[in-house]
Amino acid sequence: MRCALFAAPVLALLMGHPLLAQESGAFRSPVLTLNQQGLFEGSDYGKASLARLEEATRALQTENRRIEAGLETEEKELTARRAALTVEAFRPLSAAFDAKVEGIRTAQDAKSRELTRQRDQDRQRFFEKALPILADLMRESGAVVLMDQSAIILSLDRIDVTEIAIARIDAAFAEAEAPAEAPLVDEPADGTPRGQP
Repeated sequence: MRCALFAAPVLALLMGHPLLAQESGAFRSPVLTLNQQGLFEGSDYGKASLARLEEATRALQTENRRIEAGLETEEKELTARRAALTVEAFRPLSAAFDAKVEGIRTAQDAKSRELTRQRDQDRQRFFEKALPILADLMRESGAVVLMDQSAIILSLDRIDVTEIAIARIDAAFAEAEAPAEAPLVDEPADGTPRGQP
């Protein structure tokens, strides 16, 4: 319902304004629309960010499976030793194993959260850098509003500037620094997983 209320004034503006007027050969419109998700995912910057995230996620999943297999083997060995140990002797071994499992789980969860944090950081950095480019596009088009497509019920295709914005952003970012390429999954040489700060 909120979407409908928000979009209604925009539709009124579309119907009452010469949106498609061409002034000096330039497209003019007081309202422009944009697909924010499509803008990020369709840009070279966004594609690189998503590719790194996918690669890091696969690496973390592989690491998790390896760790799980190792723990299962260790648990079976501990269970096999139980029959030959007294309760007093077995209890600290069991407690140590449980603590180890919990520590590994905490570390791996931290790595997963770090992937999410870096994904969000990449998106934030992208839109911060894209903002001046979008502002220039608005000025050139005589626009006073740039809205996400998700807030619009009905609009003209010609006022969507997603593809134009992607082309301009790619060009502007061509020589800019890409998102940080530091390893997203940190695995010590001894194979013992640890979380990232």
